[in-house]
Amino acid sequence: MRIYLDHNATTPPHPAVVDAVTRAMRDLTGNPSSVHAFGQEARAALEAARAEVATLIGASPSELVLTASGTEANNLAIRGVVGALEGSARCEILTTAIEHEAVLNTGRALARRGWTLTMLPVGASGLVDPDTLANAISERTALVSVMHANNEIGTVQPIEVLSRIAHDHGAVMHTDAVQSVGKIPVDVNGLGVDLLSLAGHKFYGPKGTGALWIRRGRRLAPLLTGGRQERNRRAGTENLPGLVGLGVAASIASRPEEYQAERLRVLRDRLEQGILERVAGTAVNGTAAARVPNTTNISFERVEAESLLIALDLEGIAVSTGSACSSGTLEPSHVLKAMGLGAARAQSSLRFSLGRGNTEAEIERVLDVLPAAVEKLRRLTRSAVSV
Repeated sequence: MRIYLDHNATTPPHPAVVDAVTRAMRDLTGNPSSVHAFGQEARAALEAARAEVATLIGASPSELVLTASGTEANNLAIRGVVGALEGSARCEILTTAIEHEAVLNTGRALARRGWTLTMLPVGASGLVDPDTLANAISERTALVSVMHANNEIGTVQPIEVLSRIAHDHGAVMHTDAVQSVGKIPVDVNGLGVDLLSLAGHKFYGPKGTGALWIRRGRRLAPLLTGGRQERNRRAGTENLPGLVGLGVAASIASRPEEYQAERLRVLRDRLEQGILERVAGTAVNGTAAARVPNTTNISFERVEAESLLIALDLEGIAVSTGSACSSGTLEPSHVLKAMGLGAARAQSSLRFSLGRGNTEAEIERVLDVLPAAVEKLRRLTRSAVSV
């Protein structure tokens, strides 16, 4: 039995998405910008996909820019705002210490160009206190960027409240919703944001697809220049087959029953409680109250997470130590460090992220395998220390 518990890194594409991408690659031969019949057929498919994505987040299709990833969408949001406000009195970007690298490293790059980058702290809960934003924001603040759901611990931020604070000070509000869209209901107007990023492969769509929602009237400098695609907001011929697949994934995710929130929450809680009961020296990282339903992050005392990940992989169980975009680094998770966890606990933590294909039998299999794997690694650690 192979068990995949790394859905926050990427999700397996829905069979209907695979079929749609295959048909589009075979049948839609025209360029969506061409005026002949082949081009117009491609354009119609592209706009249908745009409409499906817009419906998923409660938006108008004309406000949506289709991109090649969530990272590109985040870059377009942040660099676009900065480009539109270059030279004004607003010269600060406010974000949090637990953002995805697509936001943090973009902010750092802009700081090297002279922008002020301020990172708001979070406590052990992994949540941003609105008072922290209220005390930090000023008339110099151009942009506030706070992720909706965290990719490592699953915490859901109070974006509606943070948006009101940002707007009260005349700042633009962006949220990276890559880890929330398709898992919980997301409505751009309800959140009150100006910009929202998403990625298709996080909700059973194709890799290499994403979108940025831009509130009507919000000025943004383009990230890519060239042709007039995406209403002059993103140059380059669109990845039509992938975006058709994104539209199908969005259409499926728009159905309330497709969130499977309660089923996944039950499975996640069963896994979490089972680990805490069967394995001594374990603890959940972050608040349990405000999380997406599929995610838990657990620390295992006296166990190196990478070693436990490999041990589980040998048993056919796929988990992760955090963001896939940070794999290969020896540094502890910046998210867990920002929450105040010590290096030892941060380096002993695993993320389990469930998806639509997971079953109760799989969770029981993990609970059968995990305690022995942890105990074996702890014995090896004790032996190494005693030598």
